Amino acid sequence: MSPLPSRRMVLPALVCLGVAVGGAAWLSTARRDTPELVCADPLASAILTSYEPARNHAAASIAYPLDETLFPPDIAAPTFRWTDRRADAWAVLVEFADGGPPLGFAVREPQWRPSPSDWEAIKRRTTEAEAAVTVVGVHEADPTTTLSAGRVRIATSPDEVGAPIFYREVNLPFVEAVKDPSHIRWRFGPVSSTEQPPVVLEKLPVCGNCHSFSADGSLLGMDVDYANDKGSYVLSPVGRQMVLDPAKVITWSDYRREDGENTFGLLSQVSPDGRYAVSTVKDRSVFVPRDELAFSQLFFPIKGILGVHDRQTGTFRALPGADDRRFVQSNPAWSPDGTQIVFARSKAATLEKVHAGKVLLSPKECEEFLFGGRPFKFDLCRIPFNEGKGGQAAPIPGASANGMSNYFARISPDGRWLVFCRARNFMLLQPDSQLYIMPATGGEPRRMRCNTPRMNSWHSWSPNSRWLVFSAKANGPYTQLWLTHVDEQGRSTPPVVLERFTAPDRAANIPEFVNAAPDAIASIAERFVDDHSYERAGNEFLRSGDPERAAAAYRRALAMNPRNAEAHTNLGVIVLNQGHVQQAEAHFQKALAILPSDARCHRNIADIHVREKRTKEAMAAYREALRLDPAFTEARLNLGLLLLIDGKLDAGAAEFAEAARRDPTSAQAHYHLARARMRQKRSDEAVPEYRRALELAPDSLPVLMGLATIRAAGPDGALRDGAEAVELASRAARLTRRRDAKVLDVLAAAHAQAGQFPEAIAAAREAIACAQRAGDARHAHLIQARLALYTRSQPIPARDDARR
Repeated sequence: MSPLPSRRMVLPALVCLGVAVGGAAWLSTARRDTPELVCADPLASAILTSYEPARNHAAASIAYPLDETLFPPDIAAPTFRWTDRRADAWAVLVEFADGGPPLGFAVREPQWRPSPSDWEAIKRRTTEAEAAVTVVGVHEADPTTTLSAGRVRIATSPDEVGAPIFYREVNLPFVEAVKDPSHIRWRFGPVSSTEQPPVVLEKLPVCGNCHSFSADGSLLGMDVDYANDKGSYVLSPVGRQMVLDPAKVITWSDYRREDGENTFGLLSQVSPDGRYAVSTVKDRSVFVPRDELAFSQLFFPIKGILGVHDRQTGTFRALPGADDRRFVQSNPAWSPDGTQIVFARSKAATLEKVHAGKVLLSPKECEEFLFGGRPFKFDLCRIPFNEGKGGQAAPIPGASANGMSNYFARISPDGRWLVFCRARNFMLLQPDSQLYIMPATGGEPRRMRCNTPRMNSWHSWSPNSRWLVFSAKANGPYTQLWLTHVDEQGRSTPPVVLERFTAPDRAANIPEFVNAAPDAIASIAERFVDDHSYERAGNEFLRSGDPERAAAAYRRALAMNPRNAEAHTNLGVIVLNQGHVQQAEAHFQKALAILPSDARCHRNIADIHVREKRTKEAMAAYREALRLDPAFTEARLNLGLLLLIDGKLDAGAAEFAEAARRDPTSAQAHYHLARARMRQKRSDEAVPEYRRALELAPDSLPVLMGLATIRAAGPDGALRDGAEAVELASRAARLTRRRDAKVLDVLAAAHAQAGQFPEAIAAAREAIACAQRAGDARHAHLIQARLALYTRSQPIPARDDARR
């Protein structure tokens, strides 16, 4: 770029010609040797004629653009922003390297956006040559005293962006978008847009996620939920008026459906020629909400292989070399000629609390990642595609085995560069995610200059391989879109924000350049939403604790299809919990008429009978549910409890034992079995059941109390253990904040059994006070009697069954 002229040559050449609303705009027509500055606007004239560049002034910190920012020639005018608490008025001076007259402006806010005509002039005069933008701050009441100054250099690239961007806007926190996907929308437009690009797709009642286009922009692929299938994927020709209908939908679940493994279909990508699509199949992912607004989701796969769909033959297959079940293979990206795929790989994770069929894991199942500090890092690998025959996968040096997580690779359309993300752990939406670039054929990765301070990801190359668009959270929790220029040497420039692309209450992500005209897509309409779509939406609302919106979704599903048994069942549960017993029973009966083999519905009918104290009918319904599904733990436990209530102690205990046998991970089954053993006077058999329940539910108050009672005051002296009883009862006391009389009563008995009588006396007195505050005089009297024992340094006698 050409050097700038010295300020001494430029400043005297300014002549003001006019005043604009909110400030002054002026253009020089004087010769450089004009001896004095002449300006029609007194404020602007006073600021610049008094400004002495050689003096040290307090800095006006220019937040945007950064120094040496390179703008594309087809971008709309940006907003220059600075921080300056000293001044309340500013002059903005733009000086060029072409030796021509500078441009200047006066503003009364710490920001300035050039008019379209001024911006076009600036871009024209800064193509391959820098301009200096100086901000000079004053008090408007005293414009001759310079308070601050700041300066950045900008330029315009000769390389156009040349393609519109398709991207998604999501409301935060992300759990809200999952509960109600209809608020997610997609926009499409060029960087020259002076307003936010138009919405082309919105109000989908189902989730729509990752999307991609063929190299010529003629085909769109997008993850969608269709027909109750999370593996659904729509492939549609691009046009101004697009319709997504069932004929355009495939499902990744069709790959080896006979295996009985669920498939979500993650991060799918259309091949450059549009013939193939590649995705992660037979997958399992961490998919959990987080409290922080900016990073309100943790999402990454821990199991899966790469699967390929051939649109020409309609077939699915695994990609050999990326189908090793010992690894998770995900996040694929095509080379521009379609001959290679770069993907992220890590050793597949096995989690203790996950059932075999789960695809999306809950926070409880992912605790070791969320709270346990377990790392999970990806390497980038390269594999030949070979028309779907695959080959040997090889880790990419510099993007693997580097102690970091490497993911989300994208190769430039000219085949020269590979850009990827690097973070300490995991994949996607990581606060420390940084963009790195390396030669596509291999070489040393370099951190890109365009990185913002927080979360840089979701990047896409322009068709001419000169611009990269990416998402970042530099300016707050809501992700914005940014551009950077990449030159022949792979050097990037400071980031350029697409400020008009984002709304203040939406996060913009998954931006993708489309090799098409800016008006190539005007609208995308869905025609695949059915009753299952609303049913799935209802399920998401239920999972997130929003029964009102869940009920509305189920009613919409039933309006479309009155024979949706799942919607009837779930709506029945909601209205039953609201106390509308007759409505609930009607929905359950309708569901049973549609699907008589639905064990859950028989269980629901049984629950209604329990509410109405119709014990025999309830038992019959629970038994029918168990006939249909012998592993239905909840139904078996409820049947066992009814049998206990009906005096059939041995039969009830047998049901609990069978539930524990079939589902060893059910804390409730072991707890109820322990309680039954206590009623059967078999305390020695109750202890191991309590222990197993406590392993499964360490903070379960009933389990802690049950085992602590046996150890502190159980009828069998051989089973007593004062030290363990104190430990268990103390945990229970912490959980209840020492406000539960029954817990404190057991704690007192535990201290006495351990010979800690002062502590026993103190705990008993606390318990008496709690019982009295609760108005439980009978319990307070019982504790008082035990307190008398403790004051005589005596524990509760073994013959006294202190079970409560």
